[in-house]
Amino acid sequence: MRQAEVVVLGATSAGVCAAVAAARRGLDTVLLEPGRHVGGMTSGGLGYTDLGDARVLGGMAAEFRRAVAGAYGVAPGHYAGPEPHVAERIFLEWLERAGVEVVFDAPLRDVVTAGGRIVSASGHTAGVFVDAGYEGDLMAAAGVGYRVGREDRALHGETFAGRREVMPGRHGFPSWVSPFRAGGDLLPQVADGPMAEVGAGDGGVMSYGYRVCMTTAPGRIPFERRPGYDEEHWELGRRLFRHWRERGVEVPAGRLVGLEPNLPNGKCDGNSLGPFSLSVLDRSAWAYPEAGPAERERIRLHHLHHAQDLLYFLATDPEVPAPVRAELGRWGLPADEFADTGHLPHQLYVREARRMLGEAHLTEHDLRRARPWPDAVAMGSYHLDIREVQRTWRWVYEHPDPVPMVVNEGYLSVRVPPYPIPYRAIVPRREECANLLVPVCVSASHVAFSSIRMEVQYQMLGHAAGLAAARAAATGADVQDVDVAALQEELAAAGQVLSL
Repeated sequence: MRQAEVVVLGATSAGVCAAVAAARRGLDTVLLEPGRHVGGMTSGGLGYTDLGDARVLGGMAAEFRRAVAGAYGVAPGHYAGPEPHVAERIFLEWLERAGVEVVFDAPLRDVVTAGGRIVSASGHTAGVFVDAGYEGDLMAAAGVGYRVGREDRALHGETFAGRREVMPGRHGFPSWVSPFRAGGDLLPQVADGPMAEVGAGDGGVMSYGYRVCMTTAPGRIPFERRPGYDEEHWELGRRLFRHWRERGVEVPAGRLVGLEPNLPNGKCDGNSLGPFSLSVLDRSAWAYPEAGPAERERIRLHHLHHAQDLLYFLATDPEVPAPVRAELGRWGLPADEFADTGHLPHQLYVREARRMLGEAHLTEHDLRRARPWPDAVAMGSYHLDIREVQRTWRWVYEHPDPVPMVVNEGYLSVRVPPYPIPYRAIVPRREECANLLVPVCVSASHVAFSSIRMEVQYQMLGHAAGLAAARAAATGADVQDVDVAALQEELAAAGQVLSL
């Protein structure tokens, strides 16, 4: 059994920042990572930084931004974000310099609790633990309350909670595309079953996917046909392109997967930009947050194969317009990224999983009104950004008979002002656990979490969690009793922005 003062689970960007912040204060800190890489989505394909208002960027998030600029010899903010391997290198250098012990291939197991505290996890004891994983597994194992999926609109009186109205838009599926084969069977990539009533909670989470790094550079890896590629699986995509063609609609390749060289050295961060994209909308993500390891791996591979096969489909299928196929043919996977995972990212984009029910709970109202919190430890500013939750179908009542149509549902984008995030949103309820901090699966509603979930916020909240963990571990105090005023002074001295 390894004894440490602070143990961090999950080498996401929040986990790295938490571990480094605690270690810089002189505490014996261990970072446990279930996989083989550090950085989570920051080094796992999400190169483009979803920043919002740059004025809120501070602390270790600003330090990371400066490190990226230094790596390329440019001014901070010159690039939209770093190449994945550069992001991971920066994080590894931070961990080494701070003296953090990093343990790879260390999945969560054997969590022991007693008296409302975590005693040990994965063979490690500590005074304080930090759950920095995207899934909140340690939090759940410790008996901390949480929610999964979107809540009913009536729970907090949030305008944007619950199932959304199906509306036209960039991410909506165009009308008049049938979800059925000629024989009456449902097409692949369309979920069956009725949707919940508008505004009702249904437990649905934002869709997951892979943010694929791509390049036009010589030596790129072409998009190839994967063993197991299923032609029938892509019939919905063919119908979509036929629909557009019949109506004279031309959609450029860049509007499908984000072919925009927004990263250094001509690379791009492939994103989900339209009705048929890298995001998987068949509701498979809904089961992921509380699934066991085997089921999660099955879901992960389902998403990975979707990314591989979508790129091959767009590059080669005869129903895809020739200009789109030609443009995809110019791109490929970078030979210098993700070499140990087939040049595809090592991290599934888990946009949301569990969300803690902590000492303070942020809702849509707190963000849209920028509610002040006396215990603010970071700020957010990115808009409410709820990505599509599902692709299903419904009857549209036309004369003389109803018509079945494919629909995408759930997308939402609403601007918010810069807002503070309180310390109590990363702290469990005292009666549930007294030595745990949670900087990723924070205490927030589905709507509020859609803004907080950005990597820069995770870095700043990880920084705050690491310093708070160090204070609690050094004194033996419960995390709920950390001197927040002193913590705020320490964060402000490190450049964290606590108010505008």
